[in-house]
Amino acid sequence: MSAFPLAYHITFGTYGTRLHGDDRGTVDRDHNIPLTPFLPPLPKREMFEHDQCAGEPIILTHEQRLFIEATIPQICERGGWQYHVAAGGPDHVHTVLSAEVDGKQVRRWLKQWLSEALSERWPLGPGRVWWAEGGSVKWKWDQESFDMALNYVRLQRAGETAI
Repeated sequence: MSAFPLAYHITFGTYGTRLHGDDRGTVDRDHNIPLTPFLPPLPKREMFEHDQCAGEPIILTHEQRLFIEATIPQICERGGWQYHVAAGGPDHVHTVLSAEVDGKQVRRWLKQWLSEALSERWPLGPGRVWWAEGGSVKWKWDQESFDMALNYVRLQRAGETAI
């Protein structure tokens, strides 16, 4: 068996759009245990986190979402990873790719290189960033979970190729 999964389903959010305490639920560093519930809604914590933000949340335009979907295959080529699918949402990005590298490293490089590409076209002000810290890396070891991830991400696509 390979040390690496069939694929990674990588998800990360835009800056300031999903703060701890949000009613959609979040995971923080102290509660990051697989299969445990999200943090409950905590309005005071959400307000505290909002007050700590350096600027307004980043909400991606439809044009930026399409750009992300067109750029991730090039980033995968640059990284030596096999691209499968990507979707840009207004406040997050999903991608499914295969790589013989640790998934957290792939996520870090993906966010960095995608930030550089976006900033060339849509420069952010000083101190501003595109992405929230962290994100999710789900390992897909079997064909069934891989296919489920592909289908899920395809349904999220902003482009005309959404299935």
